[in-house]
Amino acid sequence: MYRFLLSRRWATIFLVALLLIPTMIRLGFWQYHRHEARVARNALIGENLKDAPVAFDSLSTPGKAIPGDQVWRAVTATGTYDAAHEFVIRQRTEPGGSSIGFFVITPLRLADGKGSVLVNRGWVDSPGDAASYPAVPAPPGGTVTATGRLRADETHASTGIVDRGGLPPRQFKLINSEAQAAATGATLLGGYLELAPSSGSSTPEALPDPEHSDIGPHMAYAIQWWLFTTLVPVGLVIMARREARDRAAAAAKAAAEAEEPELTPAP
Repeated sequence: MYRFLLSRRWATIFLVALLLIPTMIRLGFWQYHRHEARVARNALIGENLKDAPVAFDSLSTPGKAIPGDQVWRAVTATGTYDAAHEFVIRQRTEPGGSSIGFFVITPLRLADGKGSVLVNRGWVDSPGDAASYPAVPAPPGGTVTATGRLRADETHASTGIVDRGGLPPRQFKLINSEAQAAATGATLLGGYLELAPSSGSSTPEALPDPEHSDIGPHMAYAIQWWLFTTLVPVGLVIMARREARDRAAAAAKAAAEAEEPELTPAP
């Protein structure tokens, strides 16, 4: 009754099913690992944001990469803004997420003489064309204490953004202290300080604390992939039984037609 399962067509169906099952299992675990990473990231952000601020230069030195477990730590830096070496980062979204503009990055010369810290003062709107420098409010004068969040240097690997160069003066694609130190010769501590909303005026528009309560849909996607995996053998059984039933019905119909007597026409 099920000898048709040995046909070439069913061999192809079985082969596809055998490829689908491990593929969907791996996709489920991929989504599960993304869920775990999201949960761990949220926990790290929450813990680091609630800790008391520490001095930026206690966690970073010139040329040092910021460890992953220190990112989003609350930090402070005291010094004077170096407006002459201010620059902007292109194609960044405003805190509300509806417009594309620039991040304003101003070096802060530390009062203790250890170097300078790049400070992301916030977001400003685009001037309307790709080449013009945006209107940027001047930073506060004199000695200031900037309070915000510790961030790691941006790279192509961490952001997916390619910094090809060839941009208008004082415009860049990535916030990277090492690249800025090489370009200007300044002594810059690794990473940068992302100014907290309460640390100054509303212009540039300060960036809010990162979202760290939403775990995303990854666990639901993982469960869906694993459910799809279980449906493959179920689907094979249903398909095989349906074809067997259809073949049996076709055979019975053919047999019935063969047994019917031929009607001879009346003279």
